[in-house]
Amino acid sequence: MEYKGLTLDKFQEDAIAAIESNKSVVVSAPTGSGKTLIADYIIERDLKQGMKIIYTAPIKALSNQKYKEFCRSYGEQNVGLMTGDMVKNSGASILIMTTEIYRNMAISRDPLLNTVSYVIFDEIHFINDVERGYVWEESIIFSQPHARLLCLSATIPNAEEFAAWIQAIKEHPVMVVRHDIRPIPLHINFYDTELGITTLKEIKDLINIPDYDYVRGKSRHRQPKIPPPSHLHLINDIKDKLPCMFFSFSRMGCQQKAEQLARERLFTPDAEISAFMTRKLSQAPPEINKLASTKMLRNTLAQGIGFHHAGLLPIIKEIVEELFAMGKIRVLYTTETFAVGLNMPAKSVCFESLRKYDGMNFRLLDSKEFFQIAGRAGRRGIDTEGYVYAMINRNEFEYERTKELTSRDTTPIKSQFKLSVNTVLNLIKNHEQKEIDEILCKSFHAYQRHGKDLFNKRDNKSHNMFVNYVKRLEKLGYVDHSKLTQKGDFLSHIYADELVIGEIFATEVCEKLDSYQILLVLAAICFEGKRVEWRKTYHSPALNSLRKILDGTPLAKDKRFYELHNLTALVHPCYNGANIFELLDNSSLLEGDIVRFFRQIMDRMNQIRMATGDRDLIHKIEFAKDKIVACLGDMGV
Repeated sequence: MEYKGLTLDKFQEDAIAAIESNKSVVVSAPTGSGKTLIADYIIERDLKQGMKIIYTAPIKALSNQKYKEFCRSYGEQNVGLMTGDMVKNSGASILIMTTEIYRNMAISRDPLLNTVSYVIFDEIHFINDVERGYVWEESIIFSQPHARLLCLSATIPNAEEFAAWIQAIKEHPVMVVRHDIRPIPLHINFYDTELGITTLKEIKDLINIPDYDYVRGKSRHRQPKIPPPSHLHLINDIKDKLPCMFFSFSRMGCQQKAEQLARERLFTPDAEISAFMTRKLSQAPPEINKLASTKMLRNTLAQGIGFHHAGLLPIIKEIVEELFAMGKIRVLYTTETFAVGLNMPAKSVCFESLRKYDGMNFRLLDSKEFFQIAGRAGRRGIDTEGYVYAMINRNEFEYERTKELTSRDTTPIKSQFKLSVNTVLNLIKNHEQKEIDEILCKSFHAYQRHGKDLFNKRDNKSHNMFVNYVKRLEKLGYVDHSKLTQKGDFLSHIYADELVIGEIFATEVCEKLDSYQILLVLAAICFEGKRVEWRKTYHSPALNSLRKILDGTPLAKDKRFYELHNLTALVHPCYNGANIFELLDNSSLLEGDIVRFFRQIMDRMNQIRMATGDRDLIHKIEFAKDKIVACLGDMGV
C-alpha cells in the first residue's frame, strides 16, 4: 500500500486496516519509524468526511509544532489550537490540544466532543508519569463511547494488556500494532575518562582491576577519585558523527557547555547564522538583544553551537529550533524536554549522565526515558546508523542497572490513577451513584489487579478515596446530599489548585479583592516554590490589606501565601505597566520562566472566568489579565 508517495511498512498497513474497521489502535513502535503517518491517514480521511479529529500532545511545545505542521498540510482554516492560555479556531475540524485540555473537556462532557471521530494520543507512554499520568488515564476513561482512539507510543512492553483494558472499558475492539525494528539502527556507546569511547564491559573490567596500595592494606593511600569525563573530549572524538544533540539535565549546564565548546574553536564560523538571527529578531523588541542568553547564543551559534531549554524566551527557542532543522547547528546542548517537544533527529545523541533529578532525588533513568532521548539519533534518509554516547562517571557507576536500561526498553505502562477534587465534583455532577461506582472500577490499576472481572470487583482504593473526598467537600460546602452546591458547581470548572481557588473565588473573600490583589493571589497559587533570589520587592497598602483579608480565613496557614511579598517583584511592575524586560532585574528567574509563570496565571484566570457568573469578578480578572498581556507583549506567544 502506498500513501503520500511512500510504500507503507506492514505495521502501518495493519493499523490503517484496523482504522477502516472502526477499531481503536495502540501503536508501539520506535521513534522515527513512521507512527505519525497513521495519524495523518485518519486526519485526511475524516477531514474529507466532515468529521472532527482531536490530536493531543503531552506538552505545549509539541502542540504548537503540530499546529504549524497541520496548518501547512491541511490549511489554517481547518486547524485549531487549544492550550491553557490560548484558543485558536476552536470550531475547526482538526483540534490540537494538550492532553490536560482534552481531559477537562471529556470529564465535563463538552458538547464540542459530540462529533469527534478519533482522538489521537501522541506519546501515550506519558501515562507512566507519576505527576501527570492520571490525566491520560482519565482521558481514556471519559472519552465518549462513539469516539475511537489512536494511541501512539515508543515501545510498550505490555501493549496487549493496555489495549485489553481500553477494550474492556470502552466496549469496542482495540488492536495492537507492533513494530520493533528501528528504520535506522542505534549504535550505543559509552564514554569514560581514561578509555574514551568504549563499552560497558571494558569500564567494568577496568574498575575491577585491584588498586596496588589497596591490596597491600594501604587503603588510605589510594589514588583520588577519577574525575568524570569531559564533554569537550567527547565532542572532539565524534567530530565525524555530527550533528549531535547533547542532553544535559541542567539548564545552566547546557549554557556553560556551549560556551566552553565555543572557546575551543572547533568549527568554522558561519556568517549565515548571524544574519538569520538578526533577521528573525528585527521585528522583536530591541531589549531581547541585551539579554545575557541572547548575547551568549549569538556567540555560540556563529560557530554552529547552540543551547535550548525552558528558561529561554519562545522566540529564542524558535530560532535555535529552526537553525537546527536547517542543519546549521553542529552541537546542540539541550534539556530533556527537547526529546519530547520536537521531532528533530540528529546523527548522534550524547548523554552528560544517565542520572537525573526527578524533583525528590537523583536516580538512574529508566529504559523508556533513555530510549525516548536516544531514539533521536539517526536521520531517516540521511544516516545509515544513529550513534548514542553516554558519559559514565565511574564514581556512580552501576554496571548491571546501566546495562539493563540501555539494552532495550523494558519499562511497562503502569497505572498512575488518582482522584482529584475536580474529578470527584464532575462525577457527582454528571453521573448517578451507580455510574460512579462503575467508573471507579475502570482504572488501569483496577484492570491490572482484576483483569476483565474488574466490574465485578470493587476497587477499594478508588472507592475509599472518593468517599473521603466527598466528606471533605461536604464539610467545605461544595457538596450537599450528593449534589453540587452553587459553590461546588463553580469548582467543577477549576482543574488545578481547586480548593484554594474555590475558597477565595467561590466565597465572599473575592468580593474584598481588587484586580491587583487578585493577580497577586493567583501568582502565589501558581508559583512553584523554586529557590529564587528576590532582588527588589514592593510594599503597598494593597499587600497589607490582602494579608489581613487572608488572615481571617483558613488560607492564612497555606504556605503558598508566604511568598506574597516576594512575588511583588514580578506582579507589582507588571500591573503598573512595565514590560517583561523591566522585570528581569528584580529576581534570579530566567525570562522563559517568567513567561511561563504568567501564562499559568492566565490559565487560572480563564478557568475562573468560565466558572463564575459574577460580572464584577469577571471585570476584575479581565483587567488584571490585560495587564499581563501588555507586560508580555509578543514574548507571550
